Amino acid sequence: MENIAEYLKLERSQEWREELRKTIKTKDRTEKIRVHMPEQDPDVRNKNSIEVNLGLTEEQALLEAQRCIDCANPTCITGCPVGINIPKFIKKIEAGDFAGAAVVLKETNALPAVCGRVCPQEVQCESQCFYTQKLKKDPVAIGHLERFAADYERNSGKISIPAVAEPNGLKIAVVGSGPSGLTVAGDMAKYGYDVTVFEALHEIGGVLKYGIPEFRLPNDIVDVEIESLKKMGVKFRTNFIVGVTASFEDLMKDGYQAFFVGSGAGLPNFMNIPGENYNGIFSSNEYLTRVNLMRAALEDYDTPVISGKRVAVIGGGNTAMDSVRTAKRLGAERSMIVYRRSRVEMPARVEEVKHAMEEGIEFMNLHSPVEYFADETGRVCRMRLQKMELGAPDASGRRRPVPMEGSEFDVDVDTVVVAVGVSPNPIIPRNLPGLNVTQWGTIVVDKETMQSSIPYIFAGGDIVRGGATVILAMGDGRKAAQGMHKYVQEKVKSN
Repeated sequence: MENIAEYLKLERSQEWREELRKTIKTKDRTEKIRVHMPEQDPDVRNKNSIEVNLGLTEEQALLEAQRCIDCANPTCITGCPVGINIPKFIKKIEAGDFAGAAVVLKETNALPAVCGRVCPQEVQCESQCFYTQKLKKDPVAIGHLERFAADYERNSGKISIPAVAEPNGLKIAVVGSGPSGLTVAGDMAKYGYDVTVFEALHEIGGVLKYGIPEFRLPNDIVDVEIESLKKMGVKFRTNFIVGVTASFEDLMKDGYQAFFVGSGAGLPNFMNIPGENYNGIFSSNEYLTRVNLMRAALEDYDTPVISGKRVAVIGGGNTAMDSVRTAKRLGAERSMIVYRRSRVEMPARVEEVKHAMEEGIEFMNLHSPVEYFADETGRVCRMRLQKMELGAPDASGRRRPVPMEGSEFDVDVDTVVVAVGVSPNPIIPRNLPGLNVTQWGTIVVDKETMQSSIPYIFAGGDIVRGGATVILAMGDGRKAAQGMHKYVQEKVKSN
């Protein structure tokens, strides 16, 4: 932790304070400079698992909150999938009521400390900010302020617990403890339901725990948010696979009135190219789960992971960035992103790409693997890449990558992580024959209520979207809780 203290000390240097004074002297809020998030030095952080972003100081948070002009029509709220009253919580910060800001956040967001860290605010709330829309300037740092308020409350030791209604005696089951499931659980607890979350793994948190490295989202941050849900009355059962450990019929006999399915998209996709089954080639799901959840990087744990000196990660999304930055921290001398489109088309967050570049990650854009080769032990030792060029736009609106004839060449590797997408978990659909699913295996739901073709089944997150951000999954959870509450109440009345 000495490194963090050192960087925070630098952030409070005389030069930094003089810059702050300049912004304070500016009367017009719109002329103030957006705050810069303190970070660990790239050459230090790429060797540890301490969080990269270090959080705002109180002084920084106050100054950034002053930039909000409190619009009459706050379009930032429309950009938030869970509908946070953004001006209200920011004005609390501006007034110095940091704890009150956290209370406002929790009115609609069960995981503010998580969202303040991993949500793509730049394409959601901040993209709708007055500064962005009207002035073409840097938006208010809504995500940084959300994180600040949540962290302030946690560090104060006085964590507010949202009010819940009197128990109504009705049982609700949530399948999966990822962001959508946790959101449903919290909202249904507020309505007064007896909520149980069933998690297949041994730890609660879903993708928040197994999919996101601690240098982006520390596990103890997730644990604090989960503890708040427990204090609201939500119960959790781990190592429980609904559809295997017990069927939906079994749970209905136990009195559960409705179910929310948030089982995610844990089935990894591969490219089906020669040599893809050699040792040392992982899906990003396995690689990150072994490191994040199974502590594979530690010598005294029984679930090690092979992570070599020359690591290639195939893909250009946030999961690819998490994987390649993890490889760097595990000692890789050469960590490469191999992506078939240009950097402009990469779906990863701009911040994640920036951090990866700063940490020494090599980007091989407009390249795609076509074959892998193994040494005498059966472990991957080399990959053959083909250069690509961009053609006409495809269905996603991005220009389609086209192979360049005769452009193949080989690169030495000893570990490959394939991060080219995931498919929905098939267990639930297989156990519910009457459930309508798409050709991709995602559950078909009403977009307003998140209700499926089976009335007592609601769903959201990756099992519906195929791939979603944390905040989009949480937005699904909020809508599902409203739809489920209405369904159960009508069901009780009709009986």
